[in-house]
Amino acid sequence: MEGLREQIAIVTGGSRGIGRAIVETLAAAGANVIFCGRDATAGRDAEADLAAVGEVGFVTADVSSETDLIGVVEACRERYGVPTILVNNAGVNANFDAVEMTESEWDAFFDIDLKAAWLGAKHVLAGMQEAGRGSIVNISSLHGFVTLEGFFPYAAAKSGLVGLTRSLALDYGRFGVRVNCVAPGFIRTRLVQESIDRSDDREAAEQAMIKGVALGRIGDPMEVARTVCFLASSESSYVTGASLLVDGGLTARRAG
Repeated sequence: MEGLREQIAIVTGGSRGIGRAIVETLAAAGANVIFCGRDATAGRDAEADLAAVGEVGFVTADVSSETDLIGVVEACRERYGVPTILVNNAGVNANFDAVEMTESEWDAFFDIDLKAAWLGAKHVLAGMQEAGRGSIVNISSLHGFVTLEGFFPYAAAKSGLVGLTRSLALDYGRFGVRVNCVAPGFIRTRLVQESIDRSDDREAAEQAMIKGVALGRIGDPMEVARTVCFLASSESSYVTGASLLVDGGLTARRAG
């Protein structure tokens, strides 16, 4: 993809699934990529696998820790230079009861799924301002727009990422920094596949999942990654503050 060659990017949660696809797509397009994750083994394996694709490096980090995120940015600066692309992809699922959920569980979840995106932006924005350009892409979810019973407080965090995107886009646009959001639907990741595999009838479970999807199928991580890379690149130079659903048309359907 044009507009990514020799760019310097950070991807959080880049060891598996959508994050790994983003790292691969960025590297294949000529960007230098530092990615992080909590699982050192998975990260090193991904780093070794993707070395043939392009310039990639892995850093073990917990994105809920500001100290760890500072370390990721410093590692990027030392290896490649000042990052001009940040993809806030790291996140975890949550399915709690609002009454039974504890304050510590709430804090731990939001530290990863919302606060980490702010912390990542906080520590790359100064460099982007100095460079006079930059692109931040936050990975939300269709649950940032529509949701189902039993997804508390996941939908709240993903909606928060949409609001964070708008605020940063407005505040930093004058410095040449663009901030956008991608909201995936059902994508064939490890977690989605595990959900299907837990059913006694896997085929029926998958068909039930995609019943409302206009394209009639589960998406591939690369389909999300290509969208992210478009928003990260100069090809989307007049796009900022936008939230783009990559859900196969799932949310296009009228309820009822």
